[in-house]
Amino acid sequence: MNETLRTVDGRTVLRMERRLAHPVEKVWRAITEPGHLGAWYPFPVAEMDLRTGGTIIFDDGAGTVLKAVITELDPPRVFAFSEHAPSSMPREREDLARFELRPDPAGGCLLIFTHTFDDRYAAASYASGWQTCLVALESLLDGRPFTPPEGNFPELHEEYVIRFHLDEGVRVPAGVRFERQLTKPIPQARAALEAAGWPPAEWDLSDGTGHGARLVVTAPDSGDPEAALAEWRRRISDFARDLGAS
Repeated sequence: MNETLRTVDGRTVLRMERRLAHPVEKVWRAITEPGHLGAWYPFPVAEMDLRTGGTIIFDDGAGTVLKAVITELDPPRVFAFSEHAPSSMPREREDLARFELRPDPAGGCLLIFTHTFDDRYAAASYASGWQTCLVALESLLDGRPFTPPEGNFPELHEEYVIRFHLDEGVRVPAGVRFERQLTKPIPQARAALEAAGWPPAEWDLSDGTGHGARLVVTAPDSGDPEAALAEWRRRISDFARDLGAS
């Protein structure tokens, strides 16, 4: 995997690269024409005004409608748009999706995708989702049917958690603190936590990215912060893995 995560001007930036066996012009159509974009993007496209400052309306047909604004357009090289976060994602303001195409001397082109957002602990969730979307894009370009993978999202999510160091905790006055995006909804996560038999700690569950609940744990360090960080890191990682597999 070539995905990277970094912080730029206080915001989190996810970067993913894909080498595609298709010319730039064909890929450009796949990412900018409404019928093609809606075939692999998380939401179908209801409307698109393809110009800088133009709007894109995404509509899943089930009540979720998102409005995006095109922030950069340089055919057939760069396409970018900002999207206001829905009310169900209070940790986000608006994110920026940017697609850059570069001709590959060996044939085809290089797609550089970046996603800029606020909620760093959501990065594994976003990366897992985008990986699936980019596989769908490749299938569309190849003329192959795309079947979403079944059952592997929690495992892929946890791989990104480790890759991006999102399993690490921090020291706080009360001891140690961990924040973790989970892959199951609040009721299922709460039942598993109540049955986990953890040592005394404060934990809270709230809405996460739409892929599952957000867990925040604050625990005493018993005078040894490093040991507490290591122990709770292991404990929470085991819990998240087992919950995802349930």
